[in-house]
Amino acid sequence: MAFQHPAVADLPLHPVIIGDKFEHEGSGSREPHIYPATGRVTSEIAMGGAQDVDRAVAAARAAMAAWRSMPGDQRRNLFFRIAELIEARAASFVPALVAENGSVLGAARYMPYDAAQKFRYFGGWADKIHGRTIPMWTGPAHDFVSFEPYGVIGAIVPWNGPLFAATMVIVPALAAGNCVVLKAPNLAPYSVMLLVELMLEAGMPPGVVNLVTGGVEVGEAMVAHPGIDKIEFIGSGQTAKQVLAAAARTLKPCGLELGGKSAVIVFDDADLQGAVGRGLSGAINASGQGCVNGTRLLVQRTVYERYLELMAQAASNIAVGDPFAEGTAVGPMISENSMTRILGMVDRAVSAGGELICGGARLSGQHADGYFLPITVLAGVESQSEIAQQEVFGPVLAVMPFDCEEEAICLANDTEYGLGAYVHTSNLRRAHHVTAQLQAGQIHVNGSGEASQPNVPFGGWKQSGHGRLGGIEGLHEFLQPKNIWMNLAPEAM
Repeated sequence: MAFQHPAVADLPLHPVIIGDKFEHEGSGSREPHIYPATGRVTSEIAMGGAQDVDRAVAAARAAMAAWRSMPGDQRRNLFFRIAELIEARAASFVPALVAENGSVLGAARYMPYDAAQKFRYFGGWADKIHGRTIPMWTGPAHDFVSFEPYGVIGAIVPWNGPLFAATMVIVPALAAGNCVVLKAPNLAPYSVMLLVELMLEAGMPPGVVNLVTGGVEVGEAMVAHPGIDKIEFIGSGQTAKQVLAAAARTLKPCGLELGGKSAVIVFDDADLQGAVGRGLSGAINASGQGCVNGTRLLVQRTVYERYLELMAQAASNIAVGDPFAEGTAVGPMISENSMTRILGMVDRAVSAGGELICGGARLSGQHADGYFLPITVLAGVESQSEIAQQEVFGPVLAVMPFDCEEEAICLANDTEYGLGAYVHTSNLRRAHHVTAQLQAGQIHVNGSGEASQPNVPFGGWKQSGHGRLGGIEGLHEFLQPKNIWMNLAPEAM
């Protein structure tokens, strides 16, 4: 069966959007975009560059005063219109989402709905941002706190989920009264281009949101730019260190949502079949290319062998292949380089004594030109091994046994990351005890990602970053508190 290749006519091709101008070429280099399911070029994109960042920042700053002073009800109503337009055009996002990084059809159909939900949720906050008063005991005075926007937010989002990540950042930033310069990833630019186009069509004032597609040059220009007041970065820890070092020169604040190596703890009193299905989600969600995916599976020794048997059976029934095909659960890796890196990690794990339960080899035949890897499960790996400690960013799971609660907690926390964790048990006392000890920003009990809706906070501990996106906490990431004290003594009246 031949793979469906995305048609260029179905893809947005505006790598730079500044003010209300859709530009076909930026000032950066021309780069081919590769469709990872076939290894073929979808289109050649003239990326943005530092000059485009300058223009985008100037447009954002010019729009800032009017946007922050727009009444909250008007901003709310605009967000609701954007949500309605995204839902009405949801089908137009599908080819863009599949083409840019090989997202499977089911995920591509869900992402516009998720984006619309974020506009509705944070649109609802736009007319409810308020401060508070503080009683003074040092004399007759009135003290109050107001929450005000930073100004211009620079948003840098990753290739593995550009639409999801972009809306997670820019929607609360805009609701708070900030303007935005958004960097679309050069590896996966299409869905973000379409998002900004629809926002402008729905009535977003020119300059409030601006788009520059590109690679390192664009990111560096944004972080260093004196006209950007805060950076929100979603990506790898290694790149985040470079972002922080560059931002330190201007003391620019940065919000960071980084990588993870999330633990899945399966106790012997869990629904084992359900725990297997949810455990596989770490390899299925975003084809394993997700920062919060559960990829370190810790299974109580009394059910360890049975769990591995069930997992091998279930993994063999997961459809891997054409992202446009109905029923495909796992699509391609983003690139040839990524595939090579992942296979190298698997090979080293096997050489170090890991047992390959399933997968482990690149797909051939009709899949040979794409970057496909079936779900790969490695058992008996050491807790300190590379495969158990480092992000693989592919459909690879490492399974380890444990004997008791305390050992499970120690193993789960024995990593530099702290983004997510997953606990499977039917014991409520155990669930509360274990989750209280886990060092992670978001924890699921008997679940595998249900808390991804826009009204809950998301973010990491330790090397997984700081700050939160989502919920009221995510709104306050883009607001600065200002304290005002007024003397009410008679002589001051």
